Amino acid sequence: MRRLIATAAARLGRRAPAPQLHTDHAIAARAFDAAFYLKFNPDVAANGGDPLDHFMAFGWREGRDPTPDFSVRAYLAAFPEVAASDANPFVHYLASGRPRVLAPEPVLGFRHELIERLVPMETRIAVAMTGEVAAGSQADLSAALATSRDGLRRLHVTFSHDDYTAHVGGLQLAIQREAARLAELGRDHLHLHPAGPWPVVRTADDPALLGVIWNGKAVGFFPATAVADGLAGAGQPVARTFAIHSLLGHTADETADILAAAGLNEGVFWLHDFASVCAGFHLLRNDVEDCAAPPPDSAACGICLYGPWRGRQMAGHARLFERLALTVAAPSQVTLDLWTRAAGLPGAATVVLPHAVLTPRGPAPIPASPRPLRIAFAGLPAAHKGWPIFQALASRFADDPRYEFLHLGARRDPAAPARFTQVAVTAANPLAMQEALEAAEVDVVLLWSLCRETFSFVAHEAAAAGCAVLTGPDSGNIAAFVAQTGHGRVLAGEAALRAAFETGELLDLARAQRRPMLYDLAFSALTLDLSS
Repeated sequence: MRRLIATAAARLGRRAPAPQLHTDHAIAARAFDAAFYLKFNPDVAANGGDPLDHFMAFGWREGRDPTPDFSVRAYLAAFPEVAASDANPFVHYLASGRPRVLAPEPVLGFRHELIERLVPMETRIAVAMTGEVAAGSQADLSAALATSRDGLRRLHVTFSHDDYTAHVGGLQLAIQREAARLAELGRDHLHLHPAGPWPVVRTADDPALLGVIWNGKAVGFFPATAVADGLAGAGQPVARTFAIHSLLGHTADETADILAAAGLNEGVFWLHDFASVCAGFHLLRNDVEDCAAPPPDSAACGICLYGPWRGRQMAGHARLFERLALTVAAPSQVTLDLWTRAAGLPGAATVVLPHAVLTPRGPAPIPASPRPLRIAFAGLPAAHKGWPIFQALASRFADDPRYEFLHLGARRDPAAPARFTQVAVTAANPLAMQEALEAAEVDVVLLWSLCRETFSFVAHEAAAAGCAVLTGPDSGNIAAFVAQTGHGRVLAGEAALRAAFETGELLDLARAQRRPMLYDLAFSALTLDLSS
């Protein structure tokens, strides 16, 4: 494919006559999606100019797609004579009436491609250490803390791997819910995160600044000693608490020292992932296969990218548990069970507190007339969430009248022939996905996660919207949720999944057959629910 693109690009100097260029431009303009092109090519948007002009002159030669349902690379691969003729593949497609061509599945499967793109941990850490930010002054930090709502007497301190106000994800939304409850209670919230992304816990040999978020607003970046000094003069505590949501990018001793300065030793350690068990916090061997957290000295760890770093990761967390009295909080029982077996860390106590629970609302509406089974992927098109599996099914059964494929999420992937709806879940709109699934009357949400989800918001959102959840046996909380509640089906593996589509056995998951209920989602305030 690269050779085909290169062949076409090599002929860049062979321009067609001006009238032909004008004709080609007019043909492409009939179907070109300018908004799509600019969204997925931010460099073009930043430079200004007409996106169609860019696509006609450069974009197709660089493999950039003109619409969400046309693949330049796939078309050139299917029709090499088009590349040899230096014809614009999109114009050729529109003018010749060729059938739609979808991107072919990788010959060795998407997992092989993921392994090929693996970045060594040494490189990831080197990148993390190259980020430079300016350190704030002690005066700046002290001035921020001086705006305390009650003199730091009811301070809540949280730690995570990034700025929860600037990034979106399940962990970030969890901290946002803690922050919202703190604001309601009139308490102060100090959040600490590494200045840049780190793939592992830091050690004393990895100096870095900490980002400080004070009552929801970024203050700046400071050494851990400056944060400890800022807290050391705090008055007598009334109800100070803390929660460690992630230790990635932190050191155990810096964390404990900061908490000690605030007079804190007993707190909560959340299991949002399995970073306390392995540097590969999804427990995916080489990012492609569930490993189930074998013993660190196992042969399985010897063939994994994360194996050599597992000892460092576990040692950092062991040190944290040595210095602090931590209650381990898990959002699901299946998560706590695996962690208890694999981590071997001495928690002061353990507790299971789901991030959300379902409460019945009433019967879901039933389609008035027969229609194809609506199957959706909900969320970002990420490999570890099973996107390549959904994409392959959507391509294979794109013309099957039994099925209709939809993608609901914040970012579109044009490689899948699925109707896209933009959906972004935020702290201000936490029910966006549930509402979108309900509005689209989706029958089935495919949640074929490759990793053991500690808690799946999407599974709960899907069930709340009246959808059936289709998942595999290695999806952690998703599989456990479906098995316990009956909101869907757990299949034995990818072969069984494909067979279910071939035979049509999934058709009984249609709303008209299931007669599902709708539910409301009641969200937890996490640590604040445990300490209240």
